[in-house]
Amino acid sequence: MQLKFGSFPVVVASSADMAKLFLKTYDHIFASRPQLAAGKYTTYNYSNITWAPYGPYWRQGRKIYLAELFSSKRLESYEYIRVEEMRAFMSRLFSLSGKPVVLKEHLSRVTLSVISRIVLGKKYFSESKSERSIVTLEEFQEMLDELFLLNGVFNIGDWIPWLRFLDLQGYERRMKALKKRFDRFHDHVLDEHKAKRKAVKDFVAKDMVDLLLELGDNPDLEVKLTCDSVKGFLQDLIAGGTDTSATTVEWAMSELLKQPKLIDKATEELDRVIGKNRWVSEKDIPQLPYINAIMKETMRKHPVAVLLAPHLALEDCQVSGYDIRKGTLVFINTWSIGSDQSVWDAPKEFRPERFLGKAGKDIDVKGQCFKLLPFGSGRRMCPGYSLGLKMISASLANLLHGFNWKLGGTNQTPEDLDMEELYGLATIRKFPLVAVMEPRLPVHLYHQF
Repeated sequence: MQLKFGSFPVVVASSADMAKLFLKTYDHIFASRPQLAAGKYTTYNYSNITWAPYGPYWRQGRKIYLAELFSSKRLESYEYIRVEEMRAFMSRLFSLSGKPVVLKEHLSRVTLSVISRIVLGKKYFSESKSERSIVTLEEFQEMLDELFLLNGVFNIGDWIPWLRFLDLQGYERRMKALKKRFDRFHDHVLDEHKAKRKAVKDFVAKDMVDLLLELGDNPDLEVKLTCDSVKGFLQDLIAGGTDTSATTVEWAMSELLKQPKLIDKATEELDRVIGKNRWVSEKDIPQLPYINAIMKETMRKHPVAVLLAPHLALEDCQVSGYDIRKGTLVFINTWSIGSDQSVWDAPKEFRPERFLGKAGKDIDVKGQCFKLLPFGSGRRMCPGYSLGLKMISASLANLLHGFNWKLGGTNQTPEDLDMEELYGLATIRKFPLVAVMEPRLPVHLYHQF
């Protein structure tokens, strides 16, 4: 359908067939992004991969992401970090056995710790009041929450440009304030990395900041990387890798706690394939079809991005008989696609089994199957999807393998669990999931770090 948002025409694609036309057949025409205030103020003037307009800078950035930052070799070299943080995560939960726990807080902490170590080389936030650091874990999480909120809001100035100067909702003021907070953080990180590079002879890049700074010195790059480019990329890597994974796992656990029989099926598979004397490793995941099915079903029913980031038509064109003008914004509605009764049987039900048969297993989440697009598809697909899948599947498998779960509210039954959503750039639970867990593996496994 075509709508008019203020001064701009907007097309919403709500079926798998239309999504395929926009993201594959005519991908080259719809590969750009509109210049919204969020991109200007929170990503260093469109310097990241998410909001950069289509062109040489974006193409080069994507090449850097795929060849340098997210190559399978590079991701493998960081596996030890993911394992260490996962063990620490399981140990923390073990220490809270029998107590009600707000699961999302712990999931955000583990994903943020992994991403920080991979991207920045270490955790730049302190985890307790006594530690000194540029930012506390709480403050950093608050900054990320604000970033997600501001990147998902309907800002009047974006759609009615002549009203922009009034900043009627105060969003642009908040974006500028948030940029200052991130600037302080990024400057601290970059200064520390630059000093380390100067101090060490024959310096070898160890993390993604080192790699980006190295590329910034490369005279052969088509478009020179500026300080803002590096900050924009870092913003993308940290924000894109944290909240989305934690939100998906929280939704998966919510659905499983609503149907405890599904947890029994998952743990039966885990005990059979893994046994009770070790944790689940990333290499085990392909042998766990039921865990994979839970993950896919969660991404179908609770897509983190209900609307994929907007695409912008670069020229006049015709799609499926409809005339679309240059400058039209296109939104792909992944929620509608995942709820389409002509594609999915009983779409309102959470049913991982739909992904277990031959047809279900063939539905992938890597942008080739337009019925399920958690990471988008085509040129603007999320380049970090492979890391996201590793984080989500390993977290989910180990949570189910390591603990027995029940709801945390007094006398709360599965039927009572509220599944209301809050819409933003990421679609989160309105009320965080509170659960109680008890260990189900030998005690020594919880102290392996």
